[in-house]
This record gives sequence, C-alpha cells and structure tokens, in this order.
Amino acid sequence: MHRKPAAIAAAIALAAATAVSPTAALAQEPVKIGMVTTLSTGAGYLGDHVRKGFELALEQSGAADRVELLVEDDGLDPAQAGQLAQRMVERDGVKLMTGSIFSNVAMATIPKLVRNNDVVYVSPNAGPAPLAGKDCHPKYFNVAWQNDNLAEVMGQYATGQGYERVYLLAPQYQAGKDSLAGFKRYFKGEVVDEVYTKLGQTDYAPEIAELRDAAPDAVYFFYPGGMGINFMKQFAQAGLADKIPALGPAFSFDDTLLDAVGEAAIGFYNGSQWSPDLANEPNRKFVAAYIAKYDEYPTLYSSQGYDAGNLIVSALTETGWSTDDTDALAAAIKKAEFDSVRGDFKFGNNNHPIQDLYVREVYKDQTGNITNRMVAEVFEDHQDAYAAECKM
Repeated sequence: MHRKPAAIAAAIALAAATAVSPTAALAQEPVKIGMVTTLSTGAGYLGDHVRKGFELALEQSGAADRVELLVEDDGLDPAQAGQLAQRMVERDGVKLMTGSIFSNVAMATIPKLVRNNDVVYVSPNAGPAPLAGKDCHPKYFNVAWQNDNLAEVMGQYATGQGYERVYLLAPQYQAGKDSLAGFKRYFKGEVVDEVYTKLGQTDYAPEIAELRDAAPDAVYFFYPGGMGINFMKQFAQAGLADKIPALGPAFSFDDTLLDAVGEAAIGFYNGSQWSPDLANEPNRKFVAAYIAKYDEYPTLYSSQGYDAGNLIVSALTETGWSTDDTDALAAAIKKAEFDSVRGDFKFGNNNHPIQDLYVREVYKDQTGNITNRMVAEVFEDHQDAYAAECKM
C-alpha cells in the first residue's frame, strides 16, 4: 500500500506530537506532596479525617496516579513534626506540604519551612493568628479559616440570643487563646471567667464545679478531639447539659465527638464555615462520595482535607504537574480556582479565606444519627481580624 504525500506528512506530524521526550517523561513522574499530620493521641482522628478527605479529592479528580502522598504522624509533638517535615524536604525533595492540625505544631514548623526552604505550605486546619497577620508569607496558605473565625460567629450569636453572662474555657495554647479572643471580639456581654486548661487534659471536674457555681447564662468552650469528648461527657454527667446552654466552634462538635457524647449534645450550637447540609452541588457530591467510600459521615476536618486536595489539584494542573517553580505554584494556589464544598471561596491578602460563616445546631436526623445542621448565616464574606497586619 502506498500512502499519498499528504498522508505521510500527517502521520509524521502525529508521531511528532505524540512522541514522549525524556523531559516529558520526567514531567510525568508523580508529584510528591508531604502530609505531616496528627494521626495518634486522642486527637488522632482529626488528622485521619483530613487525610481521608484529601485522598478522596485526589481520587475523584483523577489525580491519584499523578501524586505520591507521603504521610507521617506528628504525634501532636512540635519537635517531631519539624523533624519529619524537614526530612521530607531534604531526603524526598518535597516542595509542597500540608497536614497541620494543631496550632502549636503549626507555629513550630510552618514558619521555618517556608522561610528556610523552597516550600509551599497549604494548611488544612490550623490557622494561628501570627501566621495570618505580621508573620504571613506568600508561600503559606490556609484553606480552612483563621483560628478566631468560628469563635467570632458564636460571640455574635451569643449577643443576638441575649446572653448577658458567658463562661469561657479553652486549652492553654495558641488556638485556645485565638478562640477565646475571637469570641470576645463579638460578644457584648460580661465574661464571667476565662479559664485555660492543660492541652490534652482529660479530667475537667474542678473546672465544671467552678462553672456550676458561677451560674452563667451560657458556656463557650473550645476543646477539639478527645478533649471535647471528655469535657462534654463530664458536663452532661454533672447535670449541666439541660441547665446551661453550651456553645463552641465546630471543632468541638464534629460527628466523631458527637457519636461519643450521644444525646446529651443535642440542642448545642456551634460556629462553622461548613455543614453537611450546605446546599451546593460540590458539597452534595462530597458528602455522598465520602459516605459511600468510608461508611461514615464527613466531619469539618474531612471537608477541609477535601478542599485542600482540590485546591492543590487545581494549582498543579496550571503548573503542568510540576512543583519546580514554587513562585508559580503559589500564584496558582492564590487563584483558588476550584469548586469548594463551601460554595464561594477566595483568599484574602494574607492567604486566608474570605468566606461565609454559619451557626449549626446538633440534632438527631431521620436515621437516628446525631449530627449538625445549619440554622443561620451569621457573616457573609468574612475576613479575619489580622489581615491588616499582613504586609503582602
């Protein structure tokens, strides 16, 4: 069979277009992403949920084969987290990292990573105030919130409910301080007391006794993970669940925590940027896929891991699946061109979200599951209080 010249030319052009050069072949190697997160201790499920959401985003986007996700447990130990992250950078050549859950860990690792290494960091959770303000950095992003935000929602809510005297509790570390600061920023009544407890504390009997004696109109507490489970159980066992309205950020009311506490948590309210019943198509898709894959309801942490994954995929798509140019990678992340489970999403000048914030109520759904539902939008396009301190 003889081909015509035009056909031969077309065949040569097609072969040239589809040939894989050595450079292109190298470009197809999986992109390494480092995830140092909290997978053990009483808070270990928080990091596990972030990882699950992140991996689901990779799977749904078709990016799972393009990414090599390196996962390590920080054990809620700042020194250990720093060593693991630095090893990923030096040994594995990682230039894109995520995973931080607790703010004390974030403060000990993230500033060093982005300032001393050619690394871009996307936090799926921890949002300490200094990193949103004076210590902001063009290669550090938070896809979740700034720590104060979900507390600010409840400060505004408590004021609107007419609570005049509120009792505050939180663990003694950066996020605890940020949370109470956020609540006080919008609460117009009297703070009866501001109590800081040990990070990781399990017994709250003395604090609950003092809380009972103070007889406030409501209590606001920030206790994520196992701390929240223990506090809420002891609060209910002391007979206070029906007497003192309990408020908090969504971190203290995730579904795993609610499963452990049970019906005593029904009727409590919490501030959040996300809810499983948030009415947009990306969220409906996420919730259904998460339940199908993991046979459990997604939590706030799952949703943040999912958004972090999709944000990173959108940026890597723009950079041709390369992290070599971290300036270009950071610029692509800043665009935030992905479908968030929260609906509208954009980064402010300090690389933290500008987003709507809600109040959720703990309730029992038709299947008997104790979970959250959205009851009110409190803030629209809300920006954190530290953005003005960021000189970017």
